[in-house]
Amino acid sequence: MTDLLSKKPIPSQERLIMALDLPSVTEAKNLVEILGDAVRFYKIGLELFMAGDYFELIEWLKGRNKKIFADLKFFDVPETVSRAVRALSAHGVEFATVHGNDAILEAAAKAKGNLKILAVTVLTSLDQGDLKDLGFECDIQRLVLSRARRALALGCDGVISSGLEVPALRREIDEKLLVVSPGIRPVENRPVDDQKRVVTVEQAFLNGADYIVVGRPIRDAANPREAAEKVQAQIEEVFKRVD
Repeated sequence: MTDLLSKKPIPSQERLIMALDLPSVTEAKNLVEILGDAVRFYKIGLELFMAGDYFELIEWLKGRNKKIFADLKFFDVPETVSRAVRALSAHGVEFATVHGNDAILEAAAKAKGNLKILAVTVLTSLDQGDLKDLGFECDIQRLVLSRARRALALGCDGVISSGLEVPALRREIDEKLLVVSPGIRPVENRPVDDQKRVVTVEQAFLNGADYIVVGRPIRDAANPREAAEKVQAQIEEVFKRVD
């Protein structure tokens, strides 16, 4: 079944976003060099932000023709988020994540410039029990759909969503919504890390994701470049089915 497969004109090689979850910029650069042309799009988050030289790393990646997803999950009073997004947009990154209520999402969307704002729906490290602990009584799918509808209406470009909820997003929300799915595991096995709601590469795209984020399965592989190339081959194979 390929009816939910993304129709957006995104180069196949850019649908993989590699998570640079590493403790230092030096280690991040070393991994990028190892991966070479096997990866074109990188996510850099809070760990590297706190390590220092975050914006130097952005410029270094841009100098190597890489695309950048700044995963900082802005969550603050709307005016502060607006100013932070406006400042980030000057650095030429592709995506940024925002967490929060309608006022926060709207403030980010109004300040985005050429930056695409992705609203966080429900983190892939949370399951139904975790949501209950946080005071949410609705099920995960209903919460993801509600947040996605509001995000699009408020001017956001897309959402971060587990591949498990993507089919519902595609059935019920405008196709223009960008969907980026983390929690990807290249093979079907239960993760031994903090990710709880995971899917395979093939499942994520057949469910309708536009992009996937992969970190540990590539970073911790014996041969990271080979692991990245295998993921790219899986993506290419899925999209060949509709050529």
